[in-house]
Amino acid sequence: MASPSLTLSPHPNFILKRTTMFSLSLKFPSLSLSPVFHPVSARPRAKVSVSPSQTAAPISLDSADKEAVRLEPRVEERDGYWVLKEKFREGINPQEKVKLEKDPMKLFMENGINELANMSMEDIDKSKLTKDDIDVRLKWLGLFHRRKHQYGRFMMRLKLPNGVTSSAQTRYLASVIKKYGKEGCADVTTRQNWQIRGVQLPDVPEILEGLANVGLTSLQSGMDNVRNPVGNPLAGIHPHEIVDTRPYTNLLSQFITGNFRGNPAVSNLPRKWNVCVVGSHDLYEHPHINDLAYMPATKNGRFGFNLLVGGFFSAKRCAEAIPLDAWVPADDVIPVCKAVLEAYRDLGTRGNRQKTRMMWLIDELGIEAFRSEIAKRMPRQELETSSPKDLVQEQWERRDYLGVHPQKQEGYSFVGLHIPVGRVQAEDMDELARLADQYGSSELRLTVEQNIIIPNVENSNLETLLKESLLEKFSPEPPLLMKGLVACTGNQFCGQAIIETKARALKVTGELDKLVSVPRSIRMHWTGCPNTCGQVQVADIGFMGCMTRDANGKTCEGVDVFLGGRIGSDSHLGDVYKKGVPCDDLVPLVVDILVNHFGAVPKEREERDE
Repeated sequence: MASPSLTLSPHPNFILKRTTMFSLSLKFPSLSLSPVFHPVSARPRAKVSVSPSQTAAPISLDSADKEAVRLEPRVEERDGYWVLKEKFREGINPQEKVKLEKDPMKLFMENGINELANMSMEDIDKSKLTKDDIDVRLKWLGLFHRRKHQYGRFMMRLKLPNGVTSSAQTRYLASVIKKYGKEGCADVTTRQNWQIRGVQLPDVPEILEGLANVGLTSLQSGMDNVRNPVGNPLAGIHPHEIVDTRPYTNLLSQFITGNFRGNPAVSNLPRKWNVCVVGSHDLYEHPHINDLAYMPATKNGRFGFNLLVGGFFSAKRCAEAIPLDAWVPADDVIPVCKAVLEAYRDLGTRGNRQKTRMMWLIDELGIEAFRSEIAKRMPRQELETSSPKDLVQEQWERRDYLGVHPQKQEGYSFVGLHIPVGRVQAEDMDELARLADQYGSSELRLTVEQNIIIPNVENSNLETLLKESLLEKFSPEPPLLMKGLVACTGNQFCGQAIIETKARALKVTGELDKLVSVPRSIRMHWTGCPNTCGQVQVADIGFMGCMTRDANGKTCEGVDVFLGGRIGSDSHLGDVYKKGVPCDDLVPLVVDILVNHFGAVPKEREERDE
């Protein structure tokens, strides 16, 4: 199989215990890359310039797509930032008005964060402009003010392409949250990412500098930006992978953030936007719920990707990604991402926020017209039709990455650890970093199921690693019902969440485990509100927070129960099974679902009482 040429050469600044870091050189026909290394970063940052692709079959732009070609962009560039044109400003949503009043990227690119960090919260709240800065615009820097539940404190979301992080990065994040005591903690997210909590505004400039020192950024990780690029968590280590996704997700992140310097060309989108690169038959990346998914495929002996577009979740609508009928060679991963983002930025509507995700634009234009808009933004204004078949084998049984598994590197294994609902404390992060240093290659991998993998463990060290006390908490072999458990932040911190999720998910699942035995892992997802950050629609059983009434008519926290979500090549979004179930009445209902739909067997009463 033809693939990008990957050249690795030792880099003198990156020698760690039992590990040699490498400088990265990718040879793509249409990408010119010059590696830029931060003095203590283990991740390369590349300057990317795009030139026309060498080979492609053109599509016609003078067919039924003339209407789309004549569409006028809604935005224009002014002084390096992209703003909505005057003629399109009627009826825009409040968030668009905030962006018009002041471009959020100025807080980063013009050092506006320093001025905010020196103001008191009382003074900030006196002005609408500065209040909007901390409640809305700072999300462009990955900072989310928890005004409702942690006034004056922020959640910070990182950019962590492919979920790959180093022990040094993990240790630094632990040091940040440690100073905040009980207010500080970290979460593994459903996009292979870290979020840290408890951050206070005066500390932000120092934190941003510290992130840069370990090769991390939080830039453009929230609001109307591209979210963390997701890839195969077993990239480069599993014997049956199709392609190593790390070079592609790194390039995507570098393009999106302008190599950590900021990229305002793609920071004023109509809404958030998700991207993933699929690397194995297992589809760990969940391509069907991404706005753009790269599916590995060959065409005429060349390696590249078929494209899926438009997958998304929202409070009012959820949709699976659909084929664009387009294939791009490996060297056009960035040009086509740029083209899709520009089409969405230029043509997407900016009214009702519930109707501004990219699939709404695809619906409005039609898939052929949308494809033409992408084609005309490519370097040579052309796209090839899709390859007849993805390289992903449709009937592949998804592998379990939790536990101990052999790598393709002889004599090494990876160890997947279950992180209950993704919550990690500072001392846990320090211990994870120590284990990665002592037993692996100073690297950790995060997954979209909120778990963590330690790769590159010598087989001779496995027995000792498995005896480490942290693995009693983060078990490689959790109970089957706990194994597939996912939960969003919930109303402990999130102002939009209707119910508490993480603690309740653990409590309910623990009670279920005492009542039934299941033949396999059942994926149960919890989300605190209809925004469905917990992705309940892809779960076997999903719980979406709502307010309802109990048997006495009293208002209480409840859930809408979803059933039948599937992941993998036969992906399918689940449907509502029962609405408005009080949380206190949930266990008997779920027992019934597990028995009747998933082959669970009730445990004997004597066993329950033990």
